[in-house]
Amino acid sequence: MAIRSEPKPRRRAHGAHGAHRARRAAAACAAAALAALAGCMSGHPPYGMPDASAIGYDARTGLARAPDCAALEQRSQMIDAGGARPGVSFGCATYGNLAAMLARPADLVAPLPYAGADAALGASAVRRYDEGRTTPLNATSTTTAVTH
Repeated sequence: MAIRSEPKPRRRAHGAHGAHRARRAAAACAAAALAALAGCMSGHPPYGMPDASAIGYDARTGLARAPDCAALEQRSQMIDAGGARPGVSFGCATYGNLAAMLARPADLVAPLPYAGADAALGASAVRRYDEGRTTPLNATSTTTAVTH
């Protein structure tokens, strides 16, 4: 007498199922990355916070002027043991540093017009690269001597 066993149920090929699973995982990763990066999008500052217009320009000296931190100060809404905490000048350091880093402060009031990209110059650079006619970088770079 022969013992019959039940046939095993057929499983899908791993190729089709695995590819579908990989696509779903990739889509989930892309959605998570997009959601994480959405927080980095710059938008309007919250109510009461300064924006870039807090940086001034002194036409007499030609320099950018850092914002007045006293004008930006907001009183603290928190009370610590019955005493109010000191206020905070949100944005003061950020815009003060930005004012110090401007290469051409006059751009705040009269920016140079944008002439657009030079397509011919870009095409010739790519052509020179493709043809191997590029100029090598200088061998005396200041970054080669840096040691930590």
